[in-house]
Amino acid sequence: MVLAFGIVAIALLVDLTYRNDPTSVDFHTYVAAGQVGLQQGWSHIYDQGLVAVEQKELSTQLVAQPFLSPPTVAFVTAPLGFLPYDAAYVVWAVILLGAFAAALAWAGVSKGWSRWIAVVGALAPWWVMHAVNVGQVVPLEAAGAVIAWRLMRDRRDVLAGVALGAILFKPNNTVLVPFALLFAWRFRLFASWAAVAVGVLLVIVVTVGTGGMAEYITQLRGPLPKGTDDLTLHGALAATGAMAMFLRVLIVAAVFAAAYKLRSSPGLVIPMAIVGSLLISPYLHASDLCVLAAAGWMVWEERPALTWRIPLVAIWVLASPYLFDRGLSPHLKQWPWLEIALLVVLLVAAWWPLTPGAESRRRAPA
Repeated sequence: MVLAFGIVAIALLVDLTYRNDPTSVDFHTYVAAGQVGLQQGWSHIYDQGLVAVEQKELSTQLVAQPFLSPPTVAFVTAPLGFLPYDAAYVVWAVILLGAFAAALAWAGVSKGWSRWIAVVGALAPWWVMHAVNVGQVVPLEAAGAVIAWRLMRDRRDVLAGVALGAILFKPNNTVLVPFALLFAWRFRLFASWAAVAVGVLLVIVVTVGTGGMAEYITQLRGPLPKGTDDLTLHGALAATGAMAMFLRVLIVAAVFAAAYKLRSSPGLVIPMAIVGSLLISPYLHASDLCVLAAAGWMVWEERPALTWRIPLVAIWVLASPYLFDRGLSPHLKQWPWLEIALLVVLLVAAWWPLTPGAESRRRAPA
């Protein structure tokens, strides 16, 4: 385990030093939309012509791209538009990586080396630093899920629901999580999350308006950018039409049924629902796998047996920037197969748990 810790730590250092991603391209779009909202009115944040003009004013070195994120992303990044652009991006990058790392460090229940192996392991996959480099909001979503997992374990369900509100930054990555927790009978947690969601929705309706949201939905229905289906069922299994719908319904049903089975000890519900959400999503970017890193971390903390932890270490090593930079890491179209395998293992663990004594000990902290 110590050797694995060293490998992922070195891999993270290599990633920080040598990564050649197009820095801040997504943050560039977020801030531009935020500035359009502040200057032209929030109902115009999906006017892609105005967003493109604002992007050019922020930085002429970056390519303009459409703003297709939820309004929440424009809300939280808008204040950074008052800083010089490069300084604003540095602040945002520190917030992203710092929030995810701090959440992992705070929420762990393991002791000693095991705790820090998990933190470094979850930060080590190449897609984590990729998300930070392009300024994607996903690390904040992953941090919220991690904090909610720990608060739920401590039976602080109201606060857990508030923390889970972070999924509203990019709901397609984690859409099943609150509903799986409802099936796990965490009613206060779900009610708390629902209250946050309704509050955010009211703010969006008041600021962006129904016209702005209709424009957003219309643009989401357009053709997907090239490569955004590599991480989906279509990319991995070439599933389309009725077959894709059948698989999605099957995954949702399996996740909810397993969540109900785990209702007396729901520590695996959040990671299972994250994996299910990734599998049913119609489009994903590599940065979205930050939530998969968070799910793996939760499984590590929830299942301390070597039979669980050794495969997780192997996955972290496979996803290391060292192997990725040399073309030895799995292609994006292969990662859904790993997600399917992980989901099957979690479903089996829900229906056929450990021995009765081990199961009761595992339930005790929750």
